[in-house]
Amino acid sequence: MRIRSIAWGIALPVLALASTSGADAPPAAGPADFDVLIRGGTVYTGDAPPFVGDVAVKGDRIAYVGPRAAGSAARSIDASGMIVAPGFIDPHTHADSALRSDNPVARLVLPFLTQGVTTAFIGVDGYGSADVAQTLDRSRDTGINYATYVGFGAVRTAVIGNAQRAPDAPELARMQGLVAAAMCQGALGLSTGLFYAPQSFARQDEVISLARVAAAAGGVYDSHLRDESSYSIGLLGAVDEAIAIGQEAKIPVHIAHIKALGVDVQGKAPQVIARIEAARAKGQVITADQYPWAASGTGLSAALIPRWAQDGGRAAMLSRFADAQLSARLRSEAAENLRRRGGAEAILITVGPGWAQGKTLAELARERSVDPVSATIDLLKVAEVSIASFNQDEGDIAAFMQRDWVVTSSDASQGHPRYYASFSRKYATYVSERGVIDLRTFIASSTIRTARMFDLAGRGELRSGNLADVVVFDPVRFAPRADYTHPARFGTGMIAVIVNGQIAIENGQPTGEAAGRPLERQPRTAACQ
Repeated sequence: MRIRSIAWGIALPVLALASTSGADAPPAAGPADFDVLIRGGTVYTGDAPPFVGDVAVKGDRIAYVGPRAAGSAARSIDASGMIVAPGFIDPHTHADSALRSDNPVARLVLPFLTQGVTTAFIGVDGYGSADVAQTLDRSRDTGINYATYVGFGAVRTAVIGNAQRAPDAPELARMQGLVAAAMCQGALGLSTGLFYAPQSFARQDEVISLARVAAAAGGVYDSHLRDESSYSIGLLGAVDEAIAIGQEAKIPVHIAHIKALGVDVQGKAPQVIARIEAARAKGQVITADQYPWAASGTGLSAALIPRWAQDGGRAAMLSRFADAQLSARLRSEAAENLRRRGGAEAILITVGPGWAQGKTLAELARERSVDPVSATIDLLKVAEVSIASFNQDEGDIAAFMQRDWVVTSSDASQGHPRYYASFSRKYATYVSERGVIDLRTFIASSTIRTARMFDLAGRGELRSGNLADVVVFDPVRFAPRADYTHPARFGTGMIAVIVNGQIAIENGQPTGEAAGRPLERQPRTAACQ
């Protein structure tokens, strides 16, 4: 459907997500038995071995997967020499504004479709609105399927604002009520961003009390760790905290964009992996996602300004910049934060004033004849800005990527090439160029593993009866064009993308079809009846 009203509310059957290595028996097909027939590609159904064959679509469902299909179709796609796979699932994105946009073209989310992403999760890092019903607005046409979390930060801010304090008993009850209502409206679970103020002001027991509410409805605890570096409790301490929250709340834990950030923790991936796998061996459900970039993306204040200076929000932070009695302490701690991130040369301004965007913090400091901390404060007085922070070691990236409980994500945010190119980069760099993982692992970690982690019924696997989210890409040309200086470039090699049976990308070009759907998680609690 081309950017027009879509009939929502189609009931999705609960289908087993076991992998299939064989083919369906060819149906007795007559003329135009299928709406779309993808012929002769190398088919990866999910995590099963590939085979050369066909995939057929009827309506919004996959009708056939196997050797050459009998019969004809209204539309055919020649996939000879191409890879045919399930649509990619991105479990950690910041595409909220695109999906909620008044602009119907923005709601197509072409940066995702052109790299094969057909389903994305929003509301991450604790920012997901408590009004999940409004977020999952069925009246808005979207190019992709999407699900959302309720955000700890949004809930906490709604009740106690930006203050650095614990909630009292009535406030905590209100927060629990907001989470419960959001879960009844279809939230995936509770997301947190404990690294960010004011969420960083919360103690572990406060988080557990809300995670228990999400757990009662069958939700997931998704966490941007309190510390991915050495800011507060340290990377290993933050992993231990996430594990403890999952144990106490009896909820599956999903660690967002797993990494070892900064010079103090580079090389510690094996220790992180050991902690998580020890907990998994005891039966705890812990998974993670990862974006395939050495530079993270965040706000400049989040990266460099100490949390105590952010107590009360931006206005309070700016007043502290002008407080001579606090200046020495603030600057000293900001300098230490800059050191742990690799110095001023490792900080690139990606979204900000025109005179700063595209420059490193070191370049800005030299231009203004000031030290990097002064340049930081001067810039933040003008506006909050986004940065790319080059802080990860390739050995750590590879170690995480090779675990079967780590899936592909983008952490897509404007100004960083990960919005346009995470899945294509993972394939081009870590499969084709470096051989860190093979093609089958890339597809499994981008499709069926994610679907299984989050109980996405009928998605993530090419199987008869499943919803028809399908991609066709050229194994030679599938590659990113976006980079840190040109972050908004579409990639190459994605030949066709089908979303719920409708062709959204054809011959590498968008068709304008808006066939995406909001995906509500069915709450597992009588309180929602």
